[in-house]
Amino acid sequence: MKLFVGLGNPGGKYARNRHNIGFMALDQIASDHGFAPWKGKFQAELSEGNLGGNKVLLLKPQTFMNNSGQSVGEAMRFYKLTPADVIVLHDELDLAPGKCRVKQGGGHAGHNGLRSIHAHIGADYARVRLGIGHPGHKDAVAGYVLRDFPKADEGWLDDLMRGISDGAAELAKGDSGKFMNAVALRVAPPRSSTGTAKTGAAAQKAAQPEPEEKAEDKRSPVERLIDKFR
Repeated sequence: MKLFVGLGNPGGKYARNRHNIGFMALDQIASDHGFAPWKGKFQAELSEGNLGGNKVLLLKPQTFMNNSGQSVGEAMRFYKLTPADVIVLHDELDLAPGKCRVKQGGGHAGHNGLRSIHAHIGADYARVRLGIGHPGHKDAVAGYVLRDFPKADEGWLDDLMRGISDGAAELAKGDSGKFMNAVALRVAPPRSSTGTAKTGAAAQKAAQPEPEEKAEDKRSPVERLIDKFR
């Protein structure tokens, strides 16, 4: 069993905040993969489902960001899970908007949600870092993360959410490489090596077979003249 934890703040006021991108990712997974309706448990919203044959719990702590670890710790103890079973999806200032990286263990880098989780379960859990970019100055961070994503970001945000959902089963299996591939196919799909498809007359011309080369005429001038009047 895996526990996917999305970080964010509860309530409609914060629903589209940059800080709530972890909640958004879990909502996308739950919707696309037919998870059970959300229910209140462990000071959180909880949904159960299956990804690629693995039972997965989706957890959205309702304690506000700074106390996220309380909810995660309760759920872990109830289901007798270890930190290795936990994957936390969260906003990441140090990644460009739309970028996604998987990390196992490590520090919390000043993220209050991760700091709280560290305090309750330690550091040996996996993280899916979801880039939101940096406002440029540390004094502007609080206001930046608590503002909604602008409309200009909706394109890459939707692609990122769908990519995470596409790769969710691989994430549950612990295959971060295949998970990242699924995200990349949504966020940065490969272009055709031949460029755009040819259409119309160009396509018809391209479809024509190459003309055959004429064989070299080795007849003498007299032989060619005789053949002409045959």
